[in-house]
Amino acid sequence: MNLNLASKVYIVTGGAKGIGAAISKTIAAEGAVVVVVGRGKEDNIRIVDEIIKAGGKASYFTAELSVAQACQDVINFTAEKYGRIDGLVNNAGINDGVGLEKGSPEKFFQSLHKNLSHYYNLAHYALPYLKKVKGNIVNIGSKVAVTGQGNTSGYAASKGAINALTREWAVELLPYSIRVNTVLPAEVWTPLYENWINSLPDPKEKLEQIVAKIPFEKRMTTAEEIADMAVFLLSDRSSHTTGQIIYVDGGYTHLDRSL
Repeated sequence: MNLNLASKVYIVTGGAKGIGAAISKTIAAEGAVVVVVGRGKEDNIRIVDEIIKAGGKASYFTAELSVAQACQDVINFTAEKYGRIDGLVNNAGINDGVGLEKGSPEKFFQSLHKNLSHYYNLAHYALPYLKKVKGNIVNIGSKVAVTGQGNTSGYAASKGAINALTREWAVELLPYSIRVNTVLPAEVWTPLYENWINSLPDPKEKLEQIVAKIPFEKRMTTAEEIADMAVFLLSDRSSHTTGQIIYVDGGYTHLDRSL
């Protein structure tokens, strides 16, 4: 299926690693330009080099997205370099373990700020360009927003807010034909996830316990499966889909775990 993305321009935050890297590569494979945004310059360069070597079009912008001015700089860079912005993928974030018992009011609000503020800031600054092309926004959320996890109040609150903003923005942007959707992953195999598993006393046993609870095929979701849904939502093949929170999780969140 041709997603009609050729020559369009998309920004992907956290676009050099894990789910973000998969989204960046998939966008480029569809013939669009991808602007990879993240705080790690070496990681940004690496993924952009991979995309270009594979025949894709990409550039990068290194930024600390918790700073509002940096978000505006990302948008200005993209608009000046390419003359347009067709879509924004808000993906960057970190499950930082700021809980109720082990956290503090200061750490909680810091977690909210670094996991949530850039979603709003980037969308705000990108909006004039999205209006011109009837572009769209895809947010990457987390099952933690609806299931809870324990010991991660800041991250869970941020992801819950992202679900709410998806619906709020979808309503506000109806007059401009700008669509807003969220892809919600659960257990996704990424380098970060692998590092976490390997940090545990018995990684193999823990992984088997997790996989056993994933109803569909008893396997982890791949980053590429998240990317495929995100890029489909960016495309006009999903032209009447907005305000949706779409679970790509092998049934993990909603199907009976006894399955």
